[in-house]
Amino acid sequence: MYELGGDESFTLTELAAAISAAAGKQVTYADLPVADFAQVLDAAGLPAELAEVLADADRGMNRGEMYTDSGDLRRLIGRPPVTLAEALAAALHY
Repeated sequence: MYELGGDESFTLTELAAAISAAAGKQVTYADLPVADFAQVLDAAGLPAELAEVLADADRGMNRGEMYTDSGDLRRLIGRPPVTLAEALAAALHY
């Protein structure tokens, strides 16, 4: 089994800052309680059950449950993975 991840970890606050820098527009991350986030997703039209699952997954990400420093991705692709800044630049200039 492989644990795939980039070489650098980042928080969602850091992701918002990187998007802001790449896009030239201010983006902020609001860390909502799980129930509040589920309500926002539900109000956006997601089924309530899916909204709850996604809100709970967000809580797990905030706890670092998706973090890995296995190096598996680097070994599998034979090169360093792109950085967050590189990925954002490519996505914004696509």
